[in-house]
Amino acid sequence: MTLQMEASTPREKKSGLIIETARLVMRAPVKRDLGGIVELANNIKVAEMTATIPHPYTMQDAEAWLEKVSSGRGYSLVLFAKGDKRTLVGVAGFGHRGEEHNPEIGYWIGEPHWRQGYATEASRALIDHAFSETAIDALSASCRIQNDSSRRVIEKCGFQWVGSGLNQVKALGASVPVDRFVLTRRTWESLRAWGASALPTFTKAG
Repeated sequence: MTLQMEASTPREKKSGLIIETARLVMRAPVKRDLGGIVELANNIKVAEMTATIPHPYTMQDAEAWLEKVSSGRGYSLVLFAKGDKRTLVGVAGFGHRGEEHNPEIGYWIGEPHWRQGYATEASRALIDHAFSETAIDALSASCRIQNDSSRRVIEKCGFQWVGSGLNQVKALGASVPVDRFVLTRRTWESLRAWGASALPTFTKAG
């Protein structure tokens, strides 16, 4: 888990975007999702590994986040596991943070759904969307130094380590050491050419 995305890439109409993978349905958040988001995000073990989730995390925080991502640019998608009853498992997205040149991909998964590969599956789908459906040339990612699980996700998605730095973590009220990574369009294209699986399904609701 890295970031809960809040900010911007070039504006597009994306509220109707649905990305479907083998096990996940990913779509823009709506108000009825907020109770489930609060239930999963109000966990210090989740919040302390992200940049922007406060702790405690309240319904007011969720409502403010929904308003921001609904009116902003970039992509923030709620992840649902497929099944007889779709289960909310987390949030993923990408967009610019601060003055960074490349949009940054981020995700968090609720603790009951850890170690099931959802972060990798969602991240790969977002990466495929970014490079196949937009003009983005590179994506960034970061994770806390001690977050081995997130580092494995980032590396499995093809990102290359480019250095270390500090990120502010809202839940801790402090800056913490992070590793930083970049994935270029050229690298993504090479990985695709080397036999990666087919692209996930992208649809527009309505």
